Parts: sequence; structure tokens; C-alpha cells
Amino acid sequence: MFKTLKEDIKVVMQRDPAAKSRMEVVLCYPGLHAIWLHRLAHKLYKKGWIILPRLLNTFSRFLTGIDIHPGAKLGKGLFIDHGMGVVIGETAEIGINVTLYQGVTLGGTGKERGKRHPTIGDNVVVASGAKVLGSFSVGANSKIGSGSVVLHAVPPNSVVVGIPGRVVTRNGVKVTPDGGIDLNHDVLPDPVAESETRIADYLKLLDRRMKDLEKTLITMQKENKSIEDTEKETREVEK
Repeated sequence: MFKTLKEDIKVVMQRDPAAKSRMEVVLCYPGLHAIWLHRLAHKLYKKGWIILPRLLNTFSRFLTGIDIHPGAKLGKGLFIDHGMGVVIGETAEIGINVTLYQGVTLGGTGKERGKRHPTIGDNVVVASGAKVLGSFSVGANSKIGSGSVVLHAVPPNSVVVGIPGRVVTRNGVKVTPDGGIDLNHDVLPDPVAESETRIADYLKLLDRRMKDLEKTLITMQKENKSIEDTEKETREVEK
């Protein structure tokens, strides 16, 4: 047990630059408290207890602002940063070295029974406010952008953004070469901005073509006038 607690503290120290000491982490990190309380509730839940695990869950939510159902399966190395508003459903499964930021929801989409919450692969980062809803898998080494709503399976090594979430990068963003976890969830492609940029570039191209066409028409008009003037002078000379 103490080995596991030390590993939990080590995870926070590695991933949060704001963590100054182990004592601070133990006393002041609600994400860590929520994980510890969940472990106790989960053990009781697996033994068939219902009310006591849910009471622990309720106490944990009151204490930390993080709602983890006792039935959820959490892997080693989970880090919940800040954590306020995080919701993890009953049948959710979280792999190794996953990072969740505040406001993340790992939830369902209806009243279906059985497996109805997502399975999160190893080394996944789910950024602030993202919603992953449904019974599907998010592949290892993937990143879910802030505010995204993911409703379908995500391949490994992918970046997902938008509502509904769509994969915008695959095999281009992976775990860092030194074996760490890529926590740069702010470094994400913006497909909307890219589309707007392409439209703006196309409009500039059309504007240049219109100006060239106007110049060509003006030149042709001048040439036509010149021809008419020459013909008129010629007729006058002939008279």
C-alpha cells in the first residue's frame, strides 16, 4: 500500500510543475485524495457492497469536487490535475499514466446497461472540459483537446478536437521520445482556423484576378478607342 501511495505522489511531482514538495501534494491535491478514496470504495464495491462505497463516493465528491463511481477501473499513474468537475462513470476504464484535467467527463449517452462508458488507453491526455461519451476506446498516446465532445472510437496516437470530436492528427503526436507523456494539450491543430485561412487565401487570389481582369478590360477599351479614332481620322483625310 505504501509503495502505491509513493508512486501516486511521484506521479504528481513529475507532471505538475506547481508541486513544490511531497507534503504539499499529500495535503493539498484533491485529485490525489479522490483517487485514494476511490481505491477504498472500489475494493468494497467489488466485494458486493453498494451503500458504503457510494457513501465514500459522495464524501469524496463533497471533499474534492471529483465524482468517480466506485465501479470505475483506474490504472496506475493516473493524474487528475485540479480536478473540479471531473466525472468518471461506473463502467469507465482508465489505462496506465493517463492525465485528466478539470471538467473532464467520461460518461454514457443514454439509459443502456452493461458497458456504457469509455475505455481510455495508456498515456492519454484529456484536456480541460472535454467530454468522452459512450462505450468505445480511446487509443494509447492520444490527446483530447479542451472542450471537445468525443462520441466515437479514437485510434492510437491521435489528436481529437471539436464538437463532435474528430481526429485531426494521427501518428504525428506521440509519447515523447524520452518515454514521458506529452502534456502539451494546448498545442493542437485548429481545423476551423485552418479552413478560415484557406478561405481568406482564396479570396485574396480572387481579388488579384479581378484586378488583373479590370486592368485588361481598361487596356482593351483604350485600344478600341484608339482604333476608332484612327479610322475616323482616316475617313476625314479621304474626304
